[in-house]
Amino acid sequence: MNLKIWISAFRLRTLPLALSSILMGTFLAAANGSFKTSILILSMLTTVFLQVLSNLANDYGDSVHGADHKGRVGPARAVQSGVITAAAMKKAIYLFIGLSLVAGVGLIWLAFRDNLTLFFTFLGLGILAIIAAITYTAGKKPYGYAGLGDISVLIFFGFVGVAGSYFLHTQSIYPALFLPALSCGLFATGVLNINNIRDIQSDKKAGKLSIPVRIGREKAVFYHWTLLFVGFSAGIIYTILDYQSLFQLLFLITLPLFLINARAVRKFEDPQQIDPYLKQLAISTLQFVVTFGAGQLIR
Repeated sequence: MNLKIWISAFRLRTLPLALSSILMGTFLAAANGSFKTSILILSMLTTVFLQVLSNLANDYGDSVHGADHKGRVGPARAVQSGVITAAAMKKAIYLFIGLSLVAGVGLIWLAFRDNLTLFFTFLGLGILAIIAAITYTAGKKPYGYAGLGDISVLIFFGFVGVAGSYFLHTQSIYPALFLPALSCGLFATGVLNINNIRDIQSDKKAGKLSIPVRIGREKAVFYHWTLLFVGFSAGIIYTILDYQSLFQLLFLITLPLFLINARAVRKFEDPQQIDPYLKQLAISTLQFVVTFGAGQLIR
């Protein structure tokens, strides 16, 4: 087994984005006086396993359905390029399903062992997350090919990730929490949108009806600006509603990063030029979360 090939297939550049929602929920829980290190560690571990599972299933699914082909621009996919066989990728998918379940069950047992109703509720959410990770591009009717990936990302990288991780620490919820959750979800959707803008031509050939394929590049760029604008605005609105100190505005220093991303997506039409901005937006989202969270803690 070539470890470098598998690490490449894991797509580690997506992990900052996956961890952002967990950290946002944890920062907000800590700011409200409730933080458990064990919950954070297991939450991050579960999220990493789920993200790797999603990436492997995406590699396998796009290869099977034809979205990954020789004419596609972007990072090489393991199954399509032949460096990992479809059978080996299937085994890896099953492995990460198991790892996600073990870590997830351990997490929710630690948080809710005295409340079986909450335990089984979160177990159900975890199983849904696994199913969503697999069926985005794999299976007989992958929802990503119907253009529903954006909704899934908004839900799981935003509302479930932030509100869920907050609830694991506090076993409570409050309405304004869904504003920073919206920020994380929309920024994550922005990363997916860049990916889909980059792959418009190859996705058309494969019959993958992503939002950019459906509406065209020009409208997809406007959609991207809207995602980033609304996401950042949600963070500002939350801060206004909960304003106590100038420190809470610390996250505003990340605004230029999102403007750079939005301008690049509008400017560059060559898929190879657009590709680096997936990673740039993922890291920008993590920086937004860290500065937003830090501002909440030192307010």
